[in-house]
Parts: sequence; C-alpha cells; structure tokens
Amino acid sequence: MDVLTSVPGSGATTGHLAYVEVFTVDNAADQAVGGPRSTAGGGEERLAIALQCGGQGTLTQDRREAVLRAGDFTIFEAARPYELRSEGRTMCFVVPRHAVGLSSAELRRITSRTVRGDQGLGALVSCFLSGLATQAADCGPEVGERLAGHAMNLLASLFAEQLGHDGDGSAEPDASHALLLRIKTFIDEHLADPDLTPGAIASAHQISVRYLHKLFQGEATTVSRWIKQCRLEKCCEELRRGGRSAPSVSAIAQRWGFPHPAHFTRAFRAAYGMSPSQWQAAHTTAPAR
Repeated sequence: MDVLTSVPGSGATTGHLAYVEVFTVDNAADQAVGGPRSTAGGGEERLAIALQCGGQGTLTQDRREAVLRAGDFTIFEAARPYELRSEGRTMCFVVPRHAVGLSSAELRRITSRTVRGDQGLGALVSCFLSGLATQAADCGPEVGERLAGHAMNLLASLFAEQLGHDGDGSAEPDASHALLLRIKTFIDEHLADPDLTPGAIASAHQISVRYLHKLFQGEATTVSRWIKQCRLEKCCEELRRGGRSAPSVSAIAQRWGFPHPAHFTRAFRAAYGMSPSQWQAAHTTAPAR
C-alpha cells in the first residue's frame, strides 16, 4: 500500500495547476500522517480537499471521520495531523487558505465532513476537481490560472453553503485588511491595463472572485467601480496640467485604461458633471505672464 506522507513520494504523484498542488495516492495505508508541510510556502496556512476517485476511503482529523465513496470528498487542514485510509485512489488538492477566505474557526467547522459527490453543489465540485486533476499536467500557465480561479469560486460557494450563510466566509480582520491593501496597491499599479478585471485581480492574489467582492463590501463600493474611480482620478490629474504640450483627452483616456473615448466621456460626465474638455478648461491654471 502507498502512503501520503509529509513530502510527496511513496507512490504519490504530484502536479501543479497555478497555485493548486495535486497529489494522487493509490491504496493509502492505515496510518496517521501529517500534511505536506514542504508545500506550505513559508508557513502559509493551507487547506486540502481529498477526492475519492475509486473504492472507499476515510479521512480523520480532530476526532471526526469522513467516510468517502467514489466521487465524495472532504476538506482538511493540510499541515495538521490527519489519518488517511483508502482502498482505492484518492486525489488531494492543496491550496492557500486565504484563496477561499476562510477563518480558522470556519475551517474547523467544515473539516472532516463527507461532501456527497452525487448531489447538489457537491456533484459540481466533484466533477470539476476530477477533471482538473487530469488536466494539470497539460495546461499552460495562463489556462492553469483561470482553471484554478474557477475551482476557488466553486469551493467558496460550497463553503458558504456548508457554513449556512451567504458569502464566502470572513478572514480574520487583520488578514483581511492587509489583503485589501495589497489588492488596492495592485490595482493602482495596473490601472493602465484595460484588461484589469475582477477575475484578473482575484487570480493574481489567489482568491476567488466572490471573496474579492466581499472584501470591497466594507468600502461601500464594488471592485469595478473602485477601478473606474481610480482611473478617473488619474485622468483628472493629467487634464489639470493642460498646456500646449499636453496630450489629447483621448490619449489621456487610453493611457489610464479607457480604450473607447465615448465610454470615457460618459463615465467622466457622470462622475464630475461635465465633459473632460470642459473640466480641463475649468481647472487648467493659466500660464503666468
């Protein structure tokens, strides 16, 4: 029998899909083991999903036992002691905990529970994860990032359902605030990119789009509105400079992520009550004589 050990090996095959690490273990022995600490990335907390692909298995953590039939899966903390027993093949997916926005208390509530793979949202997650494992070795980085993001969105939805409330759960306040600050800095640094979307931002920070939107709820705005407002403020700064050598309104708009002049004009007028040209004329300082 093969054993899932603290370092990939002993018959366990490994693969990566962006920030998702995949382990496939056949016939795991009845033995207590620890999580794959070598993948923790500098002490970062990780969670893992064990998907039973054939036969029957059990996973025990915190004195709770999840009995798994083919297609069923369970969630557990990857770096804490657990016990895996399997008469068939088990796939494990290890991801950063912050990618789905779960606090420690919320994670403890859902570990070592059997999630049925033949009904409800569990069936969708089971099918997607199974396909994800088979594609991990063949996907390029860009496709891998998108697929990993889709997986995080599905898992976030599942966790929200399991925890019995709407949303993705809440990270600890300090961690959540720090992550939001990093995201805002990232947005500010990439305002010129017209492809700066919630999906791209979530992928760059290894979180779900749902959790990204949840982070911005406390800001009384949405991610897209935040991006647009930041871009408009940058445009205002440039328009204020004026002068004969100043770039055109359309050039300024394109520079800050507004590829379509008509859309930029509408957005600017809605925010400031006048067109960009009118704003420029009203706010440009006349040259000294």
